[in-house]
Amino acid sequence: MQSTAISFSPSISLPSKNPHHPISLSPSRLPLRFGSANGINTTAPRILNSVRCSSSSSKLNGSGWISDPLPVPERESSGVTVRATSSEPESSAGEEEAPKSKPLADTLVLGSLFGLWYIFNIYFNIYNKQVLKTFHYPVTITLAQLAVGTVLVIFMWTSNLYRRPKISGAQIAAILPLAVVHTLGNLFTNMSLGKVSVSFTHTIKAMEPFFSVVLSAMFLGEFPTLWVISSLVPIVGGVGLASLTEASFNWAGFWSAMASNLTNQSRNVLSKKFMVRKEESLDNITLFSIITIMSFILLAPFAFFMEGVKFTPAYLEAAGLNVNQIYTRSLLAALCFHAYQQISYMILQRVSPVTHSVGNCVKRVVVIVTSVLSFHTPVSPINAIGTGVALAGVFLYSRVKGIKPKSKTA
Repeated sequence: MQSTAISFSPSISLPSKNPHHPISLSPSRLPLRFGSANGINTTAPRILNSVRCSSSSSKLNGSGWISDPLPVPERESSGVTVRATSSEPESSAGEEEAPKSKPLADTLVLGSLFGLWYIFNIYFNIYNKQVLKTFHYPVTITLAQLAVGTVLVIFMWTSNLYRRPKISGAQIAAILPLAVVHTLGNLFTNMSLGKVSVSFTHTIKAMEPFFSVVLSAMFLGEFPTLWVISSLVPIVGGVGLASLTEASFNWAGFWSAMASNLTNQSRNVLSKKFMVRKEESLDNITLFSIITIMSFILLAPFAFFMEGVKFTPAYLEAAGLNVNQIYTRSLLAALCFHAYQQISYMILQRVSPVTHSVGNCVKRVVVIVTSVLSFHTPVSPINAIGTGVALAGVFLYSRVKGIKPKSKTA
């Protein structure tokens, strides 16, 4: 595609009836008028150094909470230039290879992020389950994970690895409900992992789309399409089928996982309802970092009140537990927990929500399969079918969620 350039020199001569007296139009004699969108004409100054009209697409963050940078002023020139350029640069053969290498590099980076997201999630579930099997204090374990996350956030801010935000009282008030449901969501997940198998917990957590649809309709007025409702049927049916034949099934683990679904999706709904409107200056990673610190502060007194101080070496030795093993695995689980959460937000900034949702569905499949192999979890044929149907429904939901109903025209 060619690039079109139209240049007007400072002086333009037009023929007149008298050939000996040509009519001369120059910027000093003829004012240049521009028409605005509302019909008001604005007269330009007599002397114009440069006028450029260009079109570019604005850069938008995935969350929509970061404003665009100010445009850089262009260098002055001596004429009046109107230039329309195409998106294809006219360059030599050597310069044409640069745009091709950039998408390849972006693809490699994105693939690496997805791989790390899955790996950290897998090891978080494995180490976390190993600790919860011997140390039956999920509130204390959740507090330890939030404590490690808080230390990492403070380190990121103090070492300038990530920009430290300036938080106002109004922002803290708006983030507080998100921190509460975030704390409850992680706590209920650990309670479920301590009672049932990892694979069954994640099978139940596949019902998150169901809670998302219900809560969005109740509090946001976003009613689902027929396609979305149809995708929820295999999710609910598959979870029910898997629950009937689950070897580790108990009601405490089941309802803890369901409560985790409710609180996690409440966090998403609250984020849409309050944060997008009120706190437009916070990106996803900064928001998650603030929520982590606030969750630790909120949970600390409840942990000491409900379970006491049970994480000391003296108590672990008295309980007959391996202190080094508990500490090491708890630390690794906490590091993996914070790492996969941060990477999840990094991916969300690079891809669309639909792509992120599909990736999350695949991640759940990988976690279920690896946990079954790691812990030698017995799986019956009906249980496997139910899990597969539920995950297929989640994948279908992630695909049809973006389909919007056709508007009726008169």
